[in-house]
Amino acid sequence: MSETTRDRILKIRDTLGLTQTEFCKRIFVSQTYFSNVENGNRKVNDRIIALICSQYGVNKKYLVEGIGDMFTEDLPDIHLSQLLEMYDKLEKPLQECVVSQVRLLVEAWEKSKDKS
Repeated sequence: MSETTRDRILKIRDTLGLTQTEFCKRIFVSQTYFSNVENGNRKVNDRIIALICSQYGVNKKYLVEGIGDMFTEDLPDIHLSQLLEMYDKLEKPLQECVVSQVRLLVEAWEKSKDKS
């Protein structure tokens, strides 16, 4: 059995680490509609394909035909968006701690790159 557009949508959502609610919210589609798409009860229309490709940087040829890489080179950074949402919920002292830890991680990573 060959992979369908529906299968590739599920794979994309899984790769991005998004719940169905998060995924459909960002493409402005009701969860009921999207659930029906994922369950194979509704076909994916051109508008939904365009929204998925635009919002998540998905390669349209991959989504529709299964050809090429899953994402285009201009993939929006979904993880950054998720981090910012979580960061905004923290109190100021915790935000400062997060920034400090990230700074230390970046410095350690840069040092390890210099050694190679």
